[in-house]
Amino acid sequence: METYYDPRDLKKFGNISEFEPKLGEKFFDYYGEVFKEGALTAREKSLIALAVSHAIQCPYCIDAYTEDSMQKGANENMMMEAVHVAAAIRGGASLVHGVQMMNKVKKISM
Repeated sequence: METYYDPRDLKKFGNISEFEPKLGEKFFDYYGEVFKEGALTAREKSLIALAVSHAIQCPYCIDAYTEDSMQKGANENMMMEAVHVAAAIRGGASLVHGVQMMNKVKKISM
């Protein structure tokens, strides 16, 4: 079955620099620095990446950071909790924009 997202393309991510090596190098240098241990552990950063992957709905990122989180010691409960955090923030972001709608209704109704 052919799909729009081919899981094999994830392995080609490193080739993204092919058409613009200078910018690609800068991106991968930055990316590497971001995921180094710092105030957050590598596992915490991986779980954040997993949650963000769900919020932005990137299947490549979901695959990559599910695997990465597991390799860094995250268990199923931790990963699902991260996904629920993403869902709560995404849902809340939609709902808070309801205030804009409410303000507009009140303004029109005056």
